[in-house]
Order: sequence, then structure tokens, then C-alpha cells
Amino acid sequence: MRRILVVDDDREVVRLIRAYLEQAGFEVLAAYDGDTAVHVIRRERPDLLLLDLMLPGKDGWAITRLVRAEPSLAHIPIIMLTARVDDTDKIVGLELGADDYVTKPYNPREVVARVRARLRQPDVAPPQTLRVGGLEMDVRRRDVRVDGRPVELTPTEFSLLQVLLEQAGYVLTRGELTRRALGVDFEGVERTLDSHIRNLRQKLEPDPANPTYVQTVYGVGYRLAEEPE
Repeated sequence: MRRILVVDDDREVVRLIRAYLEQAGFEVLAAYDGDTAVHVIRRERPDLLLLDLMLPGKDGWAITRLVRAEPSLAHIPIIMLTARVDDTDKIVGLELGADDYVTKPYNPREVVARVRARLRQPDVAPPQTLRVGGLEMDVRRRDVRVDGRPVELTPTEFSLLQVLLEQAGYVLTRGELTRRALGVDFEGVERTLDSHIRNLRQKLEPDPANPTYVQTVYGVGYRLAEEPE
């Protein structure tokens, strides 16, 4: 049974989300402040975090930064729950390593759908190793290297790169890349794609401003160069 940690100082929100997640077959852990959340994350190693931004103690940004900085925790998907509607707040969260966000008020069924999408396993096992030029991904070990240098990716960045590598040389529309990599097709998720692509380039490219691997096809989407220069 997959375990979800819900972190929110509003106990009614936690109660509601818990009811829907448990009905969907998940085990639910809860924390109502940032410091307790960090303790639970380190002790219980949940499969996914539903994380409010505004918390007593450590806020959602600080927790995201901490989780992504610890190798033993960095693989855990994070979905942010936020009452703030400023796109800047969402982009900051995504750039810190969050995988998705849901803006309050939200439909609990949508939250469950996004959780399922983040935890969904592919029906067909992908090739164990994907390689283009100096870029290499060991899918099973979740290991990525560029010219032998290890690269730490968030779960969303790894999923995006895996799809791009599997379709190297082919152009993927933004909607198609979002659906295939993230498993969702909600309005708003596609808008975050550019932030994740920008983060990928910062980690993979010698010159992120002039990418040789992850290329933009203007007016269409993105592709991974089959023979990077």
C-alpha cells in the first residue's frame, strides 16, 4: 500500500484529503507543521508528499528544498497545495523541485487523480539503459550521467528526460510530453513544463542558453537531439 504524507495546518483539509485517499486505497500519514513533517519524512519515507506552502515552522518551500537536497529523500514526488494564486509562487516551488501543484479550493477527486498519476508505473518495462551522445540514463537505477558526470534529477525531471530519450530525434508537443511524462492532462500542469525543461537544461547542458540536447521546436514543443553537436 502506497503511503502519502499530507502536510497542512488546516486539520479539516487533512481530514477531507485523508478520507478520499484512503477510499482510493492509500495509507495516509499527517503532519500539521513543517518541523513535524520533516521528522515524519525522515522516519517514514512516504511514497509521495502533499505539501501546503504556508505552514508553522518550516514552510513548504523550505521542506521541498530540504527533501531535494538529501539523496535518500530526493526521489519522493511532491505535490504542493497552495491557497496563493500568484504564478511566481508556483514557479518558485517548481524550480525548487516540486512536481505539481494544486490551488485551493480544489476538488479532492482531482487531488487523488494527480497522486495516482505521479505514482503510476508504466505497463511495459522500458529499456534499462537509454543513451544519446554523452547523455546516459540507467532507468532501473534511476541514474543519469552526462559525459560520465552524475546528474541529480527530481522525479519530474527524470520522467521528462526518459520520454525525450525514448523518442530521441522526434518532436513532442507540449501537451503530449506532459501527458506521457507526467500522466496527467489538467489545465495548469502543461504551463509548468517550461520550468522543468529550463531546470533540465541547467543540469544537462554545457551552455543552457544554447542547448545541444533538449531543443525547442518553436510553435510545437520539444525534442531531444538524436546526434547532439
